Amino acid sequence: MKKILLIATGGTIASRKTGTGLAPGFSAEELLARVPEVRGLCRVEAVQPLNLDSTNISPGDWLLIAEVIEENYGRFDGFVICHGTDTLAYTAAALSYLIQNTGKPIVLTGAQRPIDREDTDARQNLLDSFSYACSGDSGVCIVFGGHVIAGTRARKTRTKSYNAFSSLNFPDIAELRDRRVVRFIPYKGAGEPVFTHKLNTRVALLKLIPGLPPEMFTSFGGLCDGLIIESYGVGGIPDAYLSELESILNAGKTVVLATQVPQEGSDLSVYQVGHRLKEREGLLEPYDMTLEAAVTKLMWALARTREPGEVRRLFYTPVNYDLLF
Repeated sequence: MKKILLIATGGTIASRKTGTGLAPGFSAEELLARVPEVRGLCRVEAVQPLNLDSTNISPGDWLLIAEVIEENYGRFDGFVICHGTDTLAYTAAALSYLIQNTGKPIVLTGAQRPIDREDTDARQNLLDSFSYACSGDSGVCIVFGGHVIAGTRARKTRTKSYNAFSSLNFPDIAELRDRRVVRFIPYKGAGEPVFTHKLNTRVALLKLIPGLPPEMFTSFGGLCDGLIIESYGVGGIPDAYLSELESILNAGKTVVLATQVPQEGSDLSVYQVGHRLKEREGLLEPYDMTLEAAVTKLMWALARTREPGEVRRLFYTPVNYDLLF
């Protein structure tokens, strides 16, 4: 029988009603007690390093979760992480970079309704997550609503529905059907895991809107080591901001020119507003990466180096299906 560690961090799945709205209240053991079928699938232990609404999750918490997994990696066959849905995709992407080449499944899940509700999706998501963790399939992934999504490809696309998560620009890697795992894409990274213990949190996101004051570029650029710009369509910079962008790049900052469009990715070579920047040192484009993956991968890369060529190499090295180009 496989041995799985449940890592509870709070979120809707563990929330109780309060006078001012839902707040995390159920412990890891209380979650397990609501899904007794889990103990028929595996031997399970539980820890609770956090008890937060996922709105309050920060990069330091990603490092803490990774540390819990590293400390227990030799004792368990897999890991299930209960997490709030709002920042679940960011945590899954971050863990994909912090824990690479894992030969053991690291499964994140949550729920749109607390586990004590009659109409909850929590029990099924937990049961599916343990089923997947016991299957032996490896890698960091999200299991939610019967779908198994690579940790770098998930996006919360619905605020209330049970099918809350979508896989962007990449198919689901598997499905759960009556507790049976139907795998579509083989995992390639099994082996000795590589753990990273640092992130550079001086990464900012600037979303372009028509009429945005150019001074916003200067302000953002001065506060960060890496700036992600969400532009329009396949990507480009309006003429009004070229001088500010040049100053940011000349200061040695890394700029990722992304797109606000969730599907199909960027391509700076299409239009003049993008092509003129394509070969500029320090400027990257994420192609078909999700925003969540681009943010966390940049934090991971900049924690390892600030040298532009090495940042580029790390950013464009595929990890957990994050990049196809």
